[in-house]
Amino acid sequence: MNPIRITLAALAIICCAAGCVAPQTGSEPASIDAKAAAALSSSFTSASPEWQQRLVQDEVQKQCSAARGKLTGDLASAIVQSQQATLKYPEGGLMGDWKSGEKVAQSGVGLQFSDKPGTVPGGNCYACHQISKAEIAHGTIGPSLLGYGKLRGQSEAMQKYTYGKIYNAQAYMPCSLMPRFGHKGILNEQQMKDLTALLLDPASPVNQ
Repeated sequence: MNPIRITLAALAIICCAAGCVAPQTGSEPASIDAKAAAALSSSFTSASPEWQQRLVQDEVQKQCSAARGKLTGDLASAIVQSQQATLKYPEGGLMGDWKSGEKVAQSGVGLQFSDKPGTVPGGNCYACHQISKAEIAHGTIGPSLLGYGKLRGQSEAMQKYTYGKIYNAQAYMPCSLMPRFGHKGILNEQQMKDLTALLLDPASPVNQ
């Protein structure tokens, strides 16, 4: 499920609690989605063009929404193929500094209304993954990353896979909930290299 559908679902729950949505009697998901999308869009009329653009799904997001959790093999293969074509790798190595990567992973700022101009977006990785044993709280939407590099090693192929997964997770897992950090321009090249190091460097807390 993509972020827009999650937001729409949250709006629907709020409206139901307030008594402003009549009970649905049939199967009208398309109609309900259209009404919810219209309500969401109308609430962003004063937002910047960049924010309004976030309400527009790209082709892959549309396909994943339409699949509604029933992804066929053919569609999955098509999505992976199309997203593999978006991958762009940096020259001069794929691993940066794991210490900088840890800061990116633990930073949840960026792409929010409350951000000050010039705020550098973080990865917000802790919201979905466990990154170190010392963490008091972490998300569980994604798998724990503890021992990621210890289990997989640091081969060139693994570096490429790890960087690529950060760049665009759907190039490997169709309809993944993980943000496409590089493809959507959320993180820059150096940040993604640093995150790759965080996951693979033996000295990183991920691998302790």
